[in-house]
Amino acid sequence: MSVTPFDFTPLLPAGLPPPATKWTGLAKYNFTGGNNDSDELPLDDLIAAANAVLTREGRTLATYGLNSGPQGHRPLREFLAAKLKRDAGMNCTADEILITSGSLQALDLVNGVLLARGDTVIIEQECYQGSINRLTRLGVNAIGIPLDQGGMRIDALASALDDLKRRSIRPKYIYTIPTVQNPTGSILSQQRRAELLKLADEHGVPIFEDDCYADLIWDHKRPPALHAMSQSNNVIHIGSFSKSIAPALRVGYIVAPWNILSRMLATKFDAGSGALEQMVLAEYCAPHFAQHVPELTRGLRKKLETLMETLNEQFGTAAEFEEPKGGIFLWVKLPDNVDTLKLYQPALKAGVAINPGPEWSVNKTHSKSRMRLCFASPSHDEIRKGIAVLAEVCHREFGVPTRIANIKRG
Repeated sequence: MSVTPFDFTPLLPAGLPPPATKWTGLAKYNFTGGNNDSDELPLDDLIAAANAVLTREGRTLATYGLNSGPQGHRPLREFLAAKLKRDAGMNCTADEILITSGSLQALDLVNGVLLARGDTVIIEQECYQGSINRLTRLGVNAIGIPLDQGGMRIDALASALDDLKRRSIRPKYIYTIPTVQNPTGSILSQQRRAELLKLADEHGVPIFEDDCYADLIWDHKRPPALHAMSQSNNVIHIGSFSKSIAPALRVGYIVAPWNILSRMLATKFDAGSGALEQMVLAEYCAPHFAQHVPELTRGLRKKLETLMETLNEQFGTAAEFEEPKGGIFLWVKLPDNVDTLKLYQPALKAGVAINPGPEWSVNKTHSKSRMRLCFASPSHDEIRKGIAVLAEVCHREFGVPTRIANIKRG
């Protein structure tokens, strides 16, 4: 006798996102996501760190918080305080840091204490998809600020703030990825940072600084973090080990004044982020982090060069891009007749996965012909072959590119 499967559909509340599709594996040529270079993963040192810390402190796993309290493993927070001082000019203590389950949980915690449906925030026009999607689901009005080669345009930000003030709207925050912006790879100059902070102070708006890619700068020179430059202590700063060490570890952090950090801690209902990951990172990073990052960026830089060379070979002038200052993404503009949302499926069918531009923008029309390519995960050979396949698919679907290696396509 057959039994009809139980139907959960009538019980689901309104407003849920669409159902997830079943995972069927990665594309042969995968240029999506924030995956990193597996060859640059410091596996041997992580194994050694895990063995050492478990042997020495493993029994603390029997206690929520590892005897360090709900903000996370104290040795990791102390490492971060020293690192942020050295690299970003930030004066913070371990007590101003909250360890999270990746930067995505950090986003959720900040949004959870600051935002309500109908609120307004300011965000970069092209920005991290996870940030945009969360604001959409929360019913928050996101005002996109255009970018140029130097990051967020401060003149456009000033105009947006003035317009909102005339309408008696006070935005809840200004969200920015100032250091190796996602997806453009730009770095906001110190002068623009000062102007941004001045505008925020004048309008009484806090800044939400996402610094997840700041370790991956080619020349390892960065301006001070906005958090470091703020005189009014109005910056919430988040970061992650996903891009510098490994995304699957799911370890991020928030740096903020206690008066707001304490509110976020009170809404962190998971009884603490993964403890073993924190212990291993603390053990590994103290002696190895400063040496590992330059090695990682050297490998990433070479892959970027392969990607840019291959795009020039396969697409010629049909593919426009600004060389990023670091990171793992290249933001590519194709001719206006190309719709990357419509390119996605035939490319995937041919074995190539890309991130369509509209998914990374609050201005879908502006980003219609753009795409984000992650160059960290595929090998050099996969980059060359994958871009060649993508060019073939794009030509078949949109007539672009018309030439390859100075040879006219049929």
